[in-house]
Amino acid sequence: MLHTTGAVVTEAMHFLARSRLGPSALADFVAYSDMRVHDACQPRGVTNAALLMDRYADTPMDFADATLVLLAERLGVHEVLTLDRRGFCTYRTDDGRPFQLILDQTGIQP
Repeated sequence: MLHTTGAVVTEAMHFLARSRLGPSALADFVAYSDMRVHDACQPRGVTNAALLMDRYADTPMDFADATLVLLAERLGVHEVLTLDRRGFCTYRTDDGRPFQLILDQTGIQP
């Protein structure tokens, strides 16, 4: 099952808005993939995301990335489907484990 955050959906919609069919294609994907979209904008989540963004300021980490790292920690997963290779090769979970990039495992090049 796919999990993401509202911040990631927002960022993806922003990038896909340049394409006439982009937003509706993303909406269809979210609706029909049985994806779970988690809220990351409650005060505690925003605070924790800001702390992570400070920690990775040299990478840099944006809010959407921070919410994904926090969600992965909460779910106890290390596999991430992302086009942000640079960031997610750098980011670590609280226990210091690196993320496994699904696209790297499949050989698909973004």
